[in-house]
Amino acid sequence: MLLRSLFFLTSLSVVASSAAAPSVAAPLIDTPPSAAPWHGKSERLAVPATDPLATPAERSGFQVSPTYAQTIDYLRTLTAASPLLSLHTFGRSFQGRELVYVRASKAATDKPGIRKPVVLVQAGIHSGEIDGKDAGLMLLRDIARRGRDDLLDAVDLVFIPILNVDGHESASTIGRPHQNGPQIKGARTNGQGLDLNRDYARLQSPEIAAVVKLLQTFDPALYIDVHVSDGIDYQYDVTYTYPGWGTYARSRATADWLMTSYHGAVHAALGAQGHVPDLYPSWVDEDAPEKGLRISAEGPRYSTGYGDFVGIPTVLVENHVMKPYKRRVLGTYVLLEQSLKTVARDSARIAAAKAQDRADRPAQLMVRWERDAAPLSTKTFKGYRYETYVSPVSGVRERRDTGEPIDIAMPVFGVRSLRDVALPTAWWISADQQAMIAALRRHGIVMEELKAPRTLTLEAAQLLSGKDRTAPQRVRKQWTLAAGSVRIPADQPFHLLAAALLEPESDDSFLANGWFDNALPFEAQLPRHLLAPLADRMMAQDPALRAAFAEALAADPALAGDPSGRLRWWLVRSPYLDRARWTYPVLAERP
Repeated sequence: MLLRSLFFLTSLSVVASSAAAPSVAAPLIDTPPSAAPWHGKSERLAVPATDPLATPAERSGFQVSPTYAQTIDYLRTLTAASPLLSLHTFGRSFQGRELVYVRASKAATDKPGIRKPVVLVQAGIHSGEIDGKDAGLMLLRDIARRGRDDLLDAVDLVFIPILNVDGHESASTIGRPHQNGPQIKGARTNGQGLDLNRDYARLQSPEIAAVVKLLQTFDPALYIDVHVSDGIDYQYDVTYTYPGWGTYARSRATADWLMTSYHGAVHAALGAQGHVPDLYPSWVDEDAPEKGLRISAEGPRYSTGYGDFVGIPTVLVENHVMKPYKRRVLGTYVLLEQSLKTVARDSARIAAAKAQDRADRPAQLMVRWERDAAPLSTKTFKGYRYETYVSPVSGVRERRDTGEPIDIAMPVFGVRSLRDVALPTAWWISADQQAMIAALRRHGIVMEELKAPRTLTLEAAQLLSGKDRTAPQRVRKQWTLAAGSVRIPADQPFHLLAAALLEPESDDSFLANGWFDNALPFEAQLPRHLLAPLADRMMAQDPALRAAFAEALAADPALAGDPSGRLRWWLVRSPYLDRARWTYPVLAERP
């Protein structure tokens, strides 16, 4: 038996009802150590099932999470009984369900002109990962009816109980079989089949479009997105992280607050209540966890990345999937409660950090990166020892847990830049690109609209087609833009988001997101039998180009040995390039 000091990949399932799967027996899934009974001080936060104010989850002993209708009914009961709470609709889902939030505030009794910082908490973006909903219902109950209104003395709470309401109602007893409760879980995707936590840049879903508008309305001091993890087992129960794991955040001042003051306060609060918190672990290779942990930069497609690109402090909570549901919900409650306290205490610092980040004007943006081969650091990780055995089904050695807790020194790998782009003074978009202009407006990007035609010298990015993802050719020439065209200055609060959406080499740009996949150049590329004699004539007639070509060959042996590359070198300097290449419809203004 080979023992290895690391972790196992296993899963845990609640028992599926015979009605849900009448012809299939419940899977025989091993119970990991994480499922063992747990006791902590935070258990005092739960009221007895017989309490009139008990949440639906408490009434079921944390076996069941309420349906959408039951959740709304409970919130209506709470808001009707307390002037501190108000229930609001902020949009509709793809399938037409109302998206709601609760605002918890003492605004009615505050002095006129007081505007408190807002903590915006979002649950159920992946609706099978619903811990945040039940923790939030408990917290609202305690604020409204059990004497915890002191949490609102210096801060307001905006709570979205279920963001992915369509996925929430597409529930199953066999969804996420490795997740330890509740018994019935919603789906990851929304009614369109979209992963909402990949849609912040695209805004293809009504749910994320609505949440982005809510972020613009409240501009929260803190944005919390509550999830449940996947994969490997470990000892931690509540893990959380920040944009770029903090290290690679673009909004540095808010990242510094998150990694120091916020992290220290939340970590201490969870530990004091009997939980085992840590920074959310992401694996180099989940099938070989011994390879280490990774941290990375993020783009604005994610909640954390989006918050980073618009200067909103953002926390991603990832409760451990194999811990009992009650333990996860109580840990989330502790994290949310402490978050309110910490924002109340640090509100001036947070406001200053946000202002600083939005005033910064970086000259360039890292748009592509890869994992660095050398580790950044080493950390002690609380895992479980595992053993391997030969599976009669797979025929190879598989892992299984031994149940022995173990602390392991793990390498942590970061990233290195593959491509940085220099940011222009402004971007220009012609009036015929109204869909793109409208999308930018939905993101809150500042722009200036031309009232009359204007001729400017601007830089264009040219590609083989709208599907081309290679580095574009940059050409600078005069363009005449019609009335209705827009100028998007880089000097604006959401400068990073504008760059990520507009720069063609960004992985979150309109180009990368497939807006122009059907776009083709005016003319086909010159065939080789025409290009070669054209290049020969150009070289014979232009001594300066001939000398530059010789220098390029001497400097680049790969080019010298590539016949097609040698021909392309002349093509891009020919008068036919403009019509043989597609022009990305975002033009750059540079000094």
